[in-house]
Amino acid sequence: MADHRLVMTTTPDRESAARIASSAVALRLAATAQVRGPVSSYFWHLGEAGEGEEWVVTFKTTGVRYAELEAHIISEHPWDKPEVTGIELARGSAAYFAWMETATAPEG
Repeated sequence: MADHRLVMTTTPDRESAARIASSAVALRLAATAQVRGPVSSYFWHLGEAGEGEEWVVTFKTTGVRYAELEAHIISEHPWDKPEVTGIELARGSAAYFAWMETATAPEG
């Protein structure tokens, strides 16, 4: 069984979140992507504490497609150093994981 990943990023607005989510799925880098927000964020940046609203994008993909998905998020993101984090999913239904593998299989 392939490894499966949950990948996240945040964006400054819904439009950029939707664009990155939609393009990643269209390219089959992610089987699905969800956009949530706005969320309140509190952070340390440029030497001081800050706060603002962000939109969270969560992708489901496989380990095989992770590097391409990460590169896509970074290249399409409006920020210079966007968050891209991923965790391996330890458990899940076999049918769902099989669907993720099929949905992210490179065309070819």
